[in-house]
Amino acid sequence: MSSSFFAALYSAFGKYDVVHIHAEGPAFFAWLPKLFGKRVIVTIHGIDWQREKWKSGFGSKFIRQGEKNAVKYADEIIVLSKGVQDYFKNTYGRETRFIPNGVNRPSIRKAKLITEQYGLTKDSYVLFLGRVVPEKGIRYLVEAFKDVKTDKKLIIAGGSSDTDSFMKEVKELAKDDDRITFTGFVQEQLLDELYSNSYIYTLPSDLEGMPLSLLEAMSYGNCCLVSNIPECAEVVEDKAVIFEKANVDDLREKLQALCDHPEKVAEYKAQAADFICKKYNWDEVVKRTVELYGR
Repeated sequence: MSSSFFAALYSAFGKYDVVHIHAEGPAFFAWLPKLFGKRVIVTIHGIDWQREKWKSGFGSKFIRQGEKNAVKYADEIIVLSKGVQDYFKNTYGRETRFIPNGVNRPSIRKAKLITEQYGLTKDSYVLFLGRVVPEKGIRYLVEAFKDVKTDKKLIIAGGSSDTDSFMKEVKELAKDDDRITFTGFVQEQLLDELYSNSYIYTLPSDLEGMPLSLLEAMSYGNCCLVSNIPECAEVVEDKAVIFEKANVDDLREKLQALCDHPEKVAEYKAQAADFICKKYNWDEVVKRTVELYGR
């Protein structure tokens, strides 16, 4: 709250034409630069007050008011998915601009650090990479994977986000299966290697805004397995495997089928990078955002 307030105050008095606020919480203070004659754009990354860690108490109310303030004070609202665009239209009658995230084609790295630190080799593991928070569906993933008959590992890469108790919970759930490894937060070469060498990337989320990690995973040529929430299904279309959200049995069946049929995995891998880098091109994202500033 304090960082958002002082940032808004600073921008209100600064010599700026456009102030671009990201996320619903900081948007609570959209009125401040607006009061001083600035044009205000707000990007909504997701319906943040619905996230489990904010579901009760002051946090949820504050963030939801930030959403309402964005509707009231922002000159333009950018959304990252069609689902969120429909939400603002249906809830507030507010038109928004759909400008998704983008992705660049990366360089593929051979397994080196991941072999040294975790004993991982090419195609030897299923990867989840993201914040370890309840809405990412990690509970379902651990429960499903424990019953999958495979010698592949499950790598859960990412740190908690004010969710240390949840991190303990999922580690407790996974403790009986030595195939499951928690790496904590990863970046740079380690991150690149994990993306480059995974057999499957999975994102079993209940709630997303625009999952940048999914775009990144596909840009590395991964076979992806995602929940059927619109924010994931819109991204992958028919270029990935989709399971029913929160359905552990369906997730387990899809995981088992992919582990049993490497030729199917290879088919998805072959088309993923070209598809995603064309559909979500950063140059196009930047062009549309700059056009919005100019308008």
